[in-house]
Amino acid sequence: MASNSTKSFLADAGYGEQELDANSALMELDKGLRSGKLGEQCEAVVRFPRLFQKYPFPILINSAFLKLADVFRVGNNFLRLCVLKVTQQSEKHLEKILNVDEFVKRIFSVIHSNDPVARAITLRMLGSLASIIPERKNAHHSIRQSLDSHDNVEVEAAVFAAANFSAQSKDFAAGICNKISEMIQGLATPVDLKLKLIPILQHMHHDASLASSARQLLQQLVTSYPSTNMVIVTLHTFTLLAASSLVDTPKQIQLLLQYLKNDPRKAVKRLAIQDLKLLANKTPHTWSKENIQVLCECALQTPYDSLKLGMLSVLSTLSGTIAIKHYFSLAPGNTITSPRSSDLVKLAQECCYHNNRGIAVHGVRVLTNITASCQEKELLALEQDAVFGLESLLVLCSQDDSPGAQATLKIALTCMVKLAKCRPHLSQSVVESLLTQLHSAQDASRILMCHCLASIAMQLPVLGDGMLGDLMELYKVIGRSATDKQQELLVSLATVIFVASQKALSAEVKTVIKQQLENVSNGWTAYRIARQASRMGNHDMARELYQSLLTQVASEHFYFWLNSLKEFSHAEQCLTGLQEEDYSSALSCIAESLKFYHKGIASLTAASTPLNPLSFQCEFVKLRIDLLQAFSQLFCTCNSLKTSPPPAIATTIAMTLGNDLQRCGRISNQMKQSMEEFRNLASRYEELYQASFDADSATLRNVELQQQSCLLISHAIEALILDPESASFQEYGSTGSAHADSEYERRMMSVYNHVLEEVESLNRKYAPVSYMHTACLCNAIIALLKVPLSFQRYFFQKLQSTSIKLALSPSPRNPTEPIAVQNNQQLALKVEGVVQHGSKPGLFRKIQSVCLNVSSTLQSKSIQDYKIPLDSITNEMEQNVEPHNDYFSTQFLLNFAILGTHNITVESSVKDSNGIVWKTGPKTTIIVKSLEDPYSQQVRLQQQQAQQPLQQQQRNAYSRF
Repeated sequence: MASNSTKSFLADAGYGEQELDANSALMELDKGLRSGKLGEQCEAVVRFPRLFQKYPFPILINSAFLKLADVFRVGNNFLRLCVLKVTQQSEKHLEKILNVDEFVKRIFSVIHSNDPVARAITLRMLGSLASIIPERKNAHHSIRQSLDSHDNVEVEAAVFAAANFSAQSKDFAAGICNKISEMIQGLATPVDLKLKLIPILQHMHHDASLASSARQLLQQLVTSYPSTNMVIVTLHTFTLLAASSLVDTPKQIQLLLQYLKNDPRKAVKRLAIQDLKLLANKTPHTWSKENIQVLCECALQTPYDSLKLGMLSVLSTLSGTIAIKHYFSLAPGNTITSPRSSDLVKLAQECCYHNNRGIAVHGVRVLTNITASCQEKELLALEQDAVFGLESLLVLCSQDDSPGAQATLKIALTCMVKLAKCRPHLSQSVVESLLTQLHSAQDASRILMCHCLASIAMQLPVLGDGMLGDLMELYKVIGRSATDKQQELLVSLATVIFVASQKALSAEVKTVIKQQLENVSNGWTAYRIARQASRMGNHDMARELYQSLLTQVASEHFYFWLNSLKEFSHAEQCLTGLQEEDYSSALSCIAESLKFYHKGIASLTAASTPLNPLSFQCEFVKLRIDLLQAFSQLFCTCNSLKTSPPPAIATTIAMTLGNDLQRCGRISNQMKQSMEEFRNLASRYEELYQASFDADSATLRNVELQQQSCLLISHAIEALILDPESASFQEYGSTGSAHADSEYERRMMSVYNHVLEEVESLNRKYAPVSYMHTACLCNAIIALLKVPLSFQRYFFQKLQSTSIKLALSPSPRNPTEPIAVQNNQQLALKVEGVVQHGSKPGLFRKIQSVCLNVSSTLQSKSIQDYKIPLDSITNEMEQNVEPHNDYFSTQFLLNFAILGTHNITVESSVKDSNGIVWKTGPKTTIIVKSLEDPYSQQVRLQQQQAQQPLQQQQRNAYSRF
């Protein structure tokens, strides 16, 4: 029975099936724990991490850990080991245990067992709990005692626990330091135990004196025990201590360089290089010029390629940081030889053509980083060395499809992109060498090279139509088989072709791509190519591909999704026929586009599911529809100057009303409405931006460009027609100086600058409103719509997923049932929350803090007798909470002095590490009913009863008359 119930819980984890609530799931596992069979008990124990992941709130986690503590107390060693593993897997949920004392008490009772294995498991358990019980003296005492045990298993467990407690507790670290020192220096302690004890000293960084004493001890150990193993462990502990305490990092770098230079053992040298790499990543600013010089000398002198590779890897890491500027900076009063003759440059140039690929790529990377970060004239000549080195590596690695060659090629191509970005004049030669090498390269290398080409071409328009022929020839040659590499290559090369042909694709190019897709591709490859076409603005190609895929999908949701993409592509294709000065055809193009957009949004709504609501996509498309309708309305408003010109008495009316705009007739009011509409659209785009926490930077930039388009048109209306005198162009003039990361952005920026120049010149020359003003607005709309819309990555693919789950207490059993509270008391509302991540947490941005906003509004009053002050009707509070291990908790005190029903709304938003606020939600609502307190009720009833006899007497007096 128990096993069945456990299986039913597991089955509920499946997608699309109804899930058990938290209590039911815990009860199912509890049945397994109480089973008489050891196997079922163990199975129930190991299911707990999944339960914690699914229901990560303290009330359940506390109950579950108490049940596990009971199993640990009364079970056998195997069950205890299972509980230990569960505790270690669920480390981030430990701080949600509410009854810590009771939990530890049940665990700690096993420490007094006669079984050393049971004691060892308990010590490891206590070590795993160090984050929540850092200052428990009984735990500290048990660890100290167990370090003196004669049982090796127990001593190893005590060492593990001592390391964990030292990391968490300053008192324990200070107390145990001498004990560890005695054990390490004691003759009776075996060498293997000493090697396990030394790493504990890395945690002695809580204050300067403790770190200093640990450092002195390690210094003694390095000199007293010169054996390889001892030196390696001691030096590594030394490095970790220095990295944590930060004070002695320069001394540690010098010590490691000393061992690297003077110690003849390769194992020690390798360890020194590994630790130098760690310090180069963590504290590059602490590296002096002398340190880098010593490392360069060692690399130049060593005859071993493996050591040279390690040293160059440290130098290539440093070359991408501030340390490289320190190296090439001149100290005051110091004259040295030219930077080109420095050892670092010599080493890099020497290694660029080394027969070891790894050494060569690090040499090239150093040269690239020097070129990118140092602007000295003498160093500018190094860029040619970097280009030649990269080209030779490209030829070498592109012919080899081994994993090592591919990893090297990746680094080389990254350097190419960096070089092309910081030195645009080199991009043409870099692109030509890539295109030349594409023909003879292996498929795996071709894919990487295509990514590199697309990345360079997105930043700089270097892929011209002249190169399109080469690419098309290559496209015809590849794709002879349907292997995964070939499919990937088809997508990568198609992307490069889309980037190269910045305008619409020619019929010949489309034919070649479609023919190749029909020959060897599967549906997924065709979809990926269509997706890239939508991103690059090639909507005619995308529409044809989506159309061909409609009948190849397995569910109606996918069908509706593809159908909506087809309709959107068709809608955008309708706008490609726009011509300047041809306003009547522009109106018909927009109307045609809107027709397809409305069809598409209906399909998109049908494609959404509760698990995948497609909220960003729907909102983005709705905004696009509203923007097109606003453009259409503005066209009609501009045309109304011809169809309904101002009346003859318009000037008289304007003078009478004191409003100069009235002489323009009805167009002035219509323009005012249009301007408000565009401003409203801009604010809606801003809201969409703030709600897209998980979007990539390109998608966010795209949304920002749409918002700027709306603001541009509203500014143009204001500057040309509504308020020409006070219009300012300075705040809009700086848009062109920003670096554009894509062709779409470049074209939009060009349109913005052109429109602003036109508006500014008209604003100075002519008074409003003339046909030239309306023509300028219409041309601005056409110029904006002629740039094909780019559907960015987040529209198709969500790489980062972040959501917040809130739990309020007290909470009603039934959502519609109100919580009762007396009006003379305050309600303590506890808000708990869990941040849930997808497979790549923090890929684009991380949550720094969660902002909780609690507001309450009065829904209905119980007593209508008296006026209610406004401040007592509503509560409005806000708190910022920093999540710890993805969990946060806070409390609000709410006052409900007015009798009646109140609606409490809790809304969360997040602040990222840059301080930007994102309105991610969710929003939770509960109902509170404010009741009169018994004493006030009693007083009121007494007053009513006292008034009744008086009223009765008055009635009797009147009845006599």
